[in-house]
Amino acid sequence: MRAGNDSRKVRSSQAGIHPRLDGLLRRYRESEWSQPLHSPSCRAFEALGPLVEAAHRPLVLDAGCGTGQSTRRLAERFPDHLVIGVDKSGDRLGKLPARQFPWCEKNAVWLRADLTTFWRLARRAGWTVDRHFLLYPNPWPKPGQLQRRWHAHPVFPELLALGGELEMRCNWKIYADEFAFAVSRFLGRPIEAASLAVDEPLSPFERKYRDSGHDLYSVVSRSSGV
Repeated sequence: MRAGNDSRKVRSSQAGIHPRLDGLLRRYRESEWSQPLHSPSCRAFEALGPLVEAAHRPLVLDAGCGTGQSTRRLAERFPDHLVIGVDKSGDRLGKLPARQFPWCEKNAVWLRADLTTFWRLARRAGWTVDRHFLLYPNPWPKPGQLQRRWHAHPVFPELLALGGELEMRCNWKIYADEFAFAVSRFLGRPIEAASLAVDEPLSPFERKYRDSGHDLYSVVSRSSGV
């Protein structure tokens, strides 16, 4: 069934993997990103630390969790894990009944934080992530927006360094192909994007894109960190 508020498919003048991507990835492998950390996100991460330590459970990260519905679904799917949903938007997280963050419900916890700071702090803290989800990140489809895409951002090595099974889902094949290309470059083995059939959507965006007839893609990899 198609939704009444159908979502338009991603449009871009870019026809394939961006020609600058490989050069950016080489640069990121050779030098560590040194942009200052986001102070409010540092305080949020510090508040989260005791909850992670007290849980004594494997970790699942729902990066860019939006309204938090995907975090709830992942917490149901992985009842023996602590599932952490992170988003920088107070408006999106405002859909939760939270008065302050971190906000906990059973084995789920939500945090308002900037991901570029959160990932770096998690790595510095020595976290080992069992599963890591990036569900429908902003595609930034204009060719000039390449470095806004997570796989072309300087923080990408920090994201991969957390290890575990990483799954990125999107509705733009070029984004999926680029993401697979970037992961392959860092892990040193071939990773490919795959078509995704969704019966039970994890997030509102996934439901909207599926019901609008979009082709969906998934990139899955596993590593012990890089």
